[in-house]
Amino acid sequence: MTSDLPINRLETALEARAALFDEPHEAAFRLFNGFLEGFPDLAVDLYGRTLLLHSYHKDAAAGLAAAGDARDFYLAHLPWLEAVVLKSRHGAGDADRRGRIIYGAAPTTKIREHGIRYAVDLLMNQDASFYLDTRLLRQWLYENMTGLTVLNTFAYTGSLGVAAAAGGAARVVHVDRNRRFLNLAKDSYTLNGLPIDRQDFQTADFWPYMNRLKRTGNRFDCVLIDPPFFSTTRGGTVDLASNAARLINKVRPLVKHGGRIVAINNALFLSGRAYLDELEALGAGGYVELETIIPVPADFTGTPATRAGEPITDPTPFNHSTKIAVLRIHHKG
Repeated sequence: MTSDLPINRLETALEARAALFDEPHEAAFRLFNGFLEGFPDLAVDLYGRTLLLHSYHKDAAAGLAAAGDARDFYLAHLPWLEAVVLKSRHGAGDADRRGRIIYGAAPTTKIREHGIRYAVDLLMNQDASFYLDTRLLRQWLYENMTGLTVLNTFAYTGSLGVAAAAGGAARVVHVDRNRRFLNLAKDSYTLNGLPIDRQDFQTADFWPYMNRLKRTGNRFDCVLIDPPFFSTTRGGTVDLASNAARLINKVRPLVKHGGRIVAINNALFLSGRAYLDELEALGAGGYVELETIIPVPADFTGTPATRAGEPITDPTPFNHSTKIAVLRIHHKG
């Protein structure tokens, strides 16, 4: 089957990312964001020496053809690649969605970013176990959490907390419902020579665990909130598109006076203006203050030379649908 993949767009995108490559080939970043760079059915990530193809094509044969052309293009231009993995969003089963190796052997198991090592398992989940769009947030955490206490909620594989710990945070508590994800966070600690305290890796549901922390009087200098855009458990419902403020209000009592909440909202259909309005409404009483917005790196947003379309929803004043806000929290008295 003939592929409709525009190879010229892959070439332009690759040239625009030339400065991101490192000689040991341990870096991780997005090579092609088809949603914004001219081919919505494909996104391409690099994790060390492994190429990761995300196919969103609803036609299985067409998706395989495009993935094959992309694989061949990158192998020709990046001959040091050791593996290629294809994740098919509309695949026939879980294995297709988690990913299949279509070139080489075992994929990369560790990467390096800002000098910090992270363990990855590219076949563990539908996504890749490490979110590339929050790279600048990890840098901010590394630079700003020295000596502070951090609560990493919806921790997933812990990359945000690992960055804070590597930057010298006094303590980081990771909370996630999935023990396998937290075990990968521990692997990242080991890679960086960070001490592991089992009490700082909590397998728990967000809602009851936040209640427990409140009852025991725990307070943190910074709380990270990076949930899925929608999920529901017996404890409660996360709905970032319609009620992001609920999560922020849930953790506010756990933040010390003058501390911060980092609130990430990746709801695709929630505009940046609507999210900002929600944050400003929270701050009407003077207890929540928007300190800064952390952008998403250009390998995700595309550059003026590579962009070929507009986002589904205007993210302004954020620069991507992954909207990252740092809030300063104040208490009465």
